Amino acid sequence: MLTCRIGNITVGRNAPVRLMAVINTSPESFFSKSFVPPESVFSTAQRCADDGADIIDIGARSTAPNAPVIPVETERERVTDVLKQIDGLGIPVSLDTMYPEVLDAALRYDLAAINDIHGLADPEYTRIAADSGLPVICMASETAPGDVRGVNATLSALSGVIERAEQNGIEELILDPAIGKWIPEREFEDDWELCRHFSAFLELERPLLAAVSRKSFIGDLTERSPEERLAGTLAVTCSLMDQGASLIRAHDVRETADIIRVHQKLNQRI
Repeated sequence: MLTCRIGNITVGRNAPVRLMAVINTSPESFFSKSFVPPESVFSTAQRCADDGADIIDIGARSTAPNAPVIPVETERERVTDVLKQIDGLGIPVSLDTMYPEVLDAALRYDLAAINDIHGLADPEYTRIAADSGLPVICMASETAPGDVRGVNATLSALSGVIERAEQNGIEELILDPAIGKWIPEREFEDDWELCRHFSAFLELERPLLAAVSRKSFIGDLTERSPEERLAGTLAVTCSLMDQGASLIRAHDVRETADIIRVHQKLNQRI
């Protein structure tokens, strides 16, 4: 399946490249400027939509290396508090969580997609996701988020994700090759290899998510802090669009919307 529907948005195939805006309600985030306090969530989401976002991705737990671990109950409370505020916003909302308890609570609200960095490795989570009937964005993982290295291992892990989805009746699927330092063994060159060979994942015949916003491999090369990695992020994003990325997950909505429009104009897609 070369396309996926998230709310009223088509992702993949001949559709325009879509933009997913990150709304991060976790003060533990590696990128401090991305934190949105609860009282500002609605206005931030509305601004993201005005700036060009097609989808809002809500997250309440940092998954960055060495991030403090918070209780699942804390994440659940943060998520439900946010979703109460933006219910009926008018733009599709996805939830970024890997815990079944959080997903189950969130499904009482108006979700359009599920974002699982664990790649459907948790059977209870997978059952809840399948029962919801929602599209799922799945990251390359085997037993832990992002626990593979190299293009071939990532292809194998994503093939496993597809198999788990199909076995559980999940038809609408977007794949994330897991760029980023998800496990201690990962090296920055592993991320550059995934970026250079991003088009290899097109053989899986699913829309691809590019999630590189301000990540550490860009900072390592440019010697920039997370707050100073926008230019490097946009450069990588352009390359991944050239290689077939259908959905871009970004902190910087206006700037990313601009490069998507320019890229599509150059490629006569608008």
